[in-house]
Amino acid sequence: MGTVRLGKTGITVEKNGFGALPIQRVTKDTAVGLLRKAYDGGIRFFDSARGYSDSEEKLGLAFEGMRDKVYIATKTHAKTPEAFWSDLEKSLENLRTDYIDLYQFHWPRVCYRPGDGSGMYECMLEARRQGKIRHIGVTNHQLDVAHECIDSGLYETLQFPFSYLSSEKEIGLVEKCKEADMGFIAMKGLAGGLINNSRAAYSFMARYDNVLPIWGVQRETELDEFLSYVSDPPVASAELDLIIENDRKELTGAFCRGCGYCMPCPVDIEINTCARMSLLLRRSPSEKWLMEKSQEMMRKIEDCLECGQCSSRCPYGLDTPELLKRNYEDYKRILAGEVSV
Repeated sequence: MGTVRLGKTGITVEKNGFGALPIQRVTKDTAVGLLRKAYDGGIRFFDSARGYSDSEEKLGLAFEGMRDKVYIATKTHAKTPEAFWSDLEKSLENLRTDYIDLYQFHWPRVCYRPGDGSGMYECMLEARRQGKIRHIGVTNHQLDVAHECIDSGLYETLQFPFSYLSSEKEIGLVEKCKEADMGFIAMKGLAGGLINNSRAAYSFMARYDNVLPIWGVQRETELDEFLSYVSDPPVASAELDLIIENDRKELTGAFCRGCGYCMPCPVDIEINTCARMSLLLRRSPSEKWLMEKSQEMMRKIEDCLECGQCSSRCPYGLDTPELLKRNYEDYKRILAGEVSV
């Protein structure tokens, strides 16, 4: 796929980044092995967050002693200057480094600006002045906030969900970032696992020369698949275009992307899995989703309070309680053998 430049940051890397959220689910030895194999395969951009439990620690273990050979991005969910500095110092400690290449506000509900009274953007400027961060970015799931951040000229990168299931509105963000010379980092390139053809996903990303996709990896087989595209990148073809077209017909619209921002649920429903169970059953091996543990997880939907908290937090404006009900009814029919998958 060649290389991509992250806008005015000047960071230029293989168009193939490593999303380090999933490595929090594997052992330290496994994570370090994956990270180093990714590096050996040509990946140089690694994205984590203070909120990803021990993901930063695993990055620190993997790249200690070779810090200048990789670009590390991480994020803070802080909403006060005190929390900002606490997060930053903890991230530096975890990453075993004295600087972070790209420090990002993690899905803020507003566009932080100098003089807005929050003090948050001033923290970024001071951290950069101290040499603890090199570039300032923002991640988001809300189009209005994303547009405001681009228009402000204050941020060097935007990280936003982007895949071939994205609408023209998300494509518009990509184009707007290019015009502003602002790096665009594509998270959820496989739409939270609903896209099951990585070749098609790659061929779509190749259409946008300013987009850096970060692929979430927790298994070596997944990494091998992505690394194979470094030397043999998929390109648009009639076969791949047909896969994209069919997936768009099936998935575009009111479906749960699995982002998890609806969580936590007051009655502990695992919303970001349960609300898309019908799709998971039909687009991935179904056996594990039909085991007793998964059945127990789905039965929690019966406890739904319809309090509306999940819907109010959903960046896609979904009627989440209704989605949960529909998925649960479908799930029961599948268990009863009334519907096949």
